[in-house]
Amino acid sequence: MVAAALALALWPAAGVAAACSADAVWLRGDWGEARFRVAVADTPDERAQGLMFVEEMGRFEGMLFVYERPQRVSFWMKNTLIPLDMIFADARGVVRRVHENAQPGDLTPIPGGDAIRFVLEVNGGMARTMGIGPGTELRHPSLGAGAAWPC
Repeated sequence: MVAAALALALWPAAGVAAACSADAVWLRGDWGEARFRVAVADTPDERAQGLMFVEEMGRFEGMLFVYERPQRVSFWMKNTLIPLDMIFADARGVVRRVHENAQPGDLTPIPGGDAIRFVLEVNGGMARTMGIGPGTELRHPSLGAGAAWPC
């Protein structure tokens, strides 16, 4: 709860009811709410590049991978220099799986599951620190009208 409060404190707009913008993802669960500044990877080339070669990210920063349709996804850490948490969500933006602390450079496939449409990557350890897990809801303009937590 402290981490969620800290996340909100870092954003001046936090007092506004979770306003949507393309460069931010809101998350909410029984643990509270948080906002991460994100780069969006919504083309095949952007998704293939991901966070490769990134040497550091701010505490509340990450990347949101957006797929055209729900599908089976799998990630790896080739050319990735920092540990990451991978948060896999369905078409409604509901988290189905979290993979914590993926290790830099590891080529082992990390399956996200079936019917995944969004993957949020954040610094390793953040999901556990914040309480993000299955059932957490994402809010972002790319989720559309069918979102569990619409804009």
